Amino acid sequence: MSTTAPIRPLRRRLVVVAASTLAVGTLAAVAPSPAIEAASAASTLPVSAAGQVAATGTVSVIETALIAPRARTAPKVVRPKAVARVRGASLAPFRAGTVGYSQWWAKRLMATRYGWTSSGQFQCLVTLWNRESHWNYQAHNGGSGAHGIPQALPGSKMSSAGSDWRTNPVTQIMWGLGYVHGRYATPCGALWHLDGYGWY
Repeated sequence: MSTTAPIRPLRRRLVVVAASTLAVGTLAAVAPSPAIEAASAASTLPVSAAGQVAATGTVSVIETALIAPRARTAPKVVRPKAVARVRGASLAPFRAGTVGYSQWWAKRLMATRYGWTSSGQFQCLVTLWNRESHWNYQAHNGGSGAHGIPQALPGSKMSSAGSDWRTNPVTQIMWGLGYVHGRYATPCGALWHLDGYGWY
């Protein structure tokens, strides 16, 4: 009996400590801290005001952080670097306004727009517009009003190809080729008509 007597007070202290810890936990459950209430209110998993321990509210906040979808940023688009254009590839190797410049553009546009790639069709066009204007984009017939390399009558017809029809030989050539294609099918057809009737 004497050996067990000193142990009883120790057991009582342990029971008291355990009881006080349980009481603190119960108080926290009944009245959760303001921080937990705020976190619970912000979460998608609500925490009841009473009857739930403070730890449960903390877990719900953690779970919410894990469950809530994160805002995804758009993936970075990697764009290829712009390829430098070679300007010389699209420009005539002649001074603008010269006969060589105009004929170079005419040959190029004949092939790309209408598929006229034969040297015969090009020669027909050269002869046709030599007779009309000698490939002079400033050529103007004061009597009739015909203007430019193709001698459009009136010259304002060429505005359908561009507003610079008075001064740009390429605009005049584009209109002239369209006219030849629409009325005579080919430059040789237009030259044949000019030879036969004196006009085209």
